[in-house]
Amino acid sequence: MDSERSLSVVIPVMNEEDSIGKLITEIHSVLREYPGFEIVVVDDGSSDQTLAMARSVAGNLECPIQTVRHERNAGQSCAIKTGVRYARGRLIVTIDGDGQNDPADIPAMVRQAEKIDEEDFCIAGYRKNRRDTSWKRFQSRLANRVRNALLHDGVPDTGCGLKLLPRETFLKLPWFNHGHRFIPALVKAVGGIVEIVEVNHRHREQGVSKYSAWNRAWVGIVDLMGVIWLIRRTPMIRISEHHDLSQS
Repeated sequence: MDSERSLSVVIPVMNEEDSIGKLITEIHSVLREYPGFEIVVVDDGSSDQTLAMARSVAGNLECPIQTVRHERNAGQSCAIKTGVRYARGRLIVTIDGDGQNDPADIPAMVRQAEKIDEEDFCIAGYRKNRRDTSWKRFQSRLANRVRNALLHDGVPDTGCGLKLLPRETFLKLPWFNHGHRFIPALVKAVGGIVEIVEVNHRHREQGVSKYSAWNRAWVGIVDLMGVIWLIRRTPMIRISEHHDLSQS
């Protein structure tokens, strides 16, 4: 990969002009001493100046950044996939663009990743103390219990946008709309391991949520059935031997 880096922070956004600047500033603050990091912002069909703001703030900070724009809205999962495709980092961190995930949690996740010997893994954030409405927290608890009962992924909060995994692991995963909500289960399906880390969760200061109770519940049920089928049809392959004679 050209100009390969060690870490790429992928941020899917749509109409986050008011929050993206602060988020980039925070990410740069906690990672500027980390060798070879970059930010990849993917605009999923915004109607505001989200990308212009991202480029302006990053330029002032001299923060390495890539920006990519979808021609039209394709969904958060597609935006994440696009970001990973363009990312140059060996490790990928995904983080929501609304500012509710705290970038200060990223260094601890990176340190935890450096202790893992497995080729494929995912470190999933757990928002133990969520800063959402009681109704939204109830929906999430119910959805997480149902999902865990069926998928046995062992993740208490799969909806947390803050996750870390190797780029090569991500590229092995089957992908589909809303697939970002099932990353831990999909990583396990390809033979990887999943570790959980508690992360901070903050109130949304700007903008509005892109999800409603309807698209969280109904679409989630449909996707869950699809993921169960997909996992059952995914063979788990472990390589027992490999010789590369081209280096001789």
